[in-house]
Amino acid sequence: MHLREDVFSAKGGSASGGEGPTMAATRDGFGKGVVEAGRADARVVVLSADLAESTRADGFQKEFPKRFIEVGVAEQNMATVSAGMAIYGKIPFITSYATFSPGRNWEQIRTTIAINNVSVKICGMHAGLLTGPDGATHQALEDIALMRAMPNMIVISPCDAEEGRRATLAAAKSDKPVYLRFARDKTPVMTTPETPFEIGKAQVFWKSKNPKVAVCATGPLVHNALLAARELEEKGIGTIVVNVHTIKPLDKETIVSVAREAGSVVTVEEHQITGGLGGAVAELLARECPTPIEFVGVHDKFGQSGEPKELVEAYGLGVSHIVAAIKRASEKVPMR
Repeated sequence: MHLREDVFSAKGGSASGGEGPTMAATRDGFGKGVVEAGRADARVVVLSADLAESTRADGFQKEFPKRFIEVGVAEQNMATVSAGMAIYGKIPFITSYATFSPGRNWEQIRTTIAINNVSVKICGMHAGLLTGPDGATHQALEDIALMRAMPNMIVISPCDAEEGRRATLAAAKSDKPVYLRFARDKTPVMTTPETPFEIGKAQVFWKSKNPKVAVCATGPLVHNALLAARELEEKGIGTIVVNVHTIKPLDKETIVSVAREAGSVVTVEEHQITGGLGGAVAELLARECPTPIEFVGVHDKFGQSGEPKELVEAYGLGVSHIVAAIKRASEKVPMR
């Protein structure tokens, strides 16, 4: 798998030395990707709800001013306008904070975009606890659940800025509605332009010789999962770390395969356990491969103001918490 050589260096949370990995927000990947998509296809348009700079839509605005629409603080209107544009052949990307889109305009997304199954890309920025000081009102922790339950909707949560760029390009080529989840804070860049990306296809980022636990992670917390896997490798607990960037459609084949091989599973996400990646994996395994499972995520709580790293630790999403969950899961593996 094509991962950056500095993925385990100190700045990202590792105990090792080194200069630290390249840091960038996943929203920055969107900003680059949507400009590339716009260059490749004149049908691509971008709509903003008065947050062009924060959502990184401003780069597209500067390069393609005639294909950029500022709707103002009107997320419901933005959804319905984009649906109309898609029906007439455009490929609209609508951008706002995730608490507002899909949080505020969920019904309009459902009625005008999803029911009509049109090619609108909903870009939810500032998702998760990494939104930091903005606090509970702006920390979307339920957005995956909202969109995963929506018929016809693809749901993607990129692990880093480079994957965010490639996810944006892939979404532009899809003829279906897509929800793309992006974070505000800078996080380690793990992937490279050569790292494969395909909607609906999870990627194995780490695999021990004798794995006891399969770790299914999504979003920037994939990095914490990798750090936890390396730490446990030194202690004799083998793991498989899977980057589940597409939460819907879920890569059933890969997830069932690693669950069977390892014997237990841990899910890792910066989202409510209910309705998120953990719920999706548990539903799948309950049907296909009943497996002991532990959940690392937000357990029925709202966010609060704080520095992103502080919040990750306070809500039990840090490396040490993943290590503890893997250890618990490994103790549940049936005798073979």
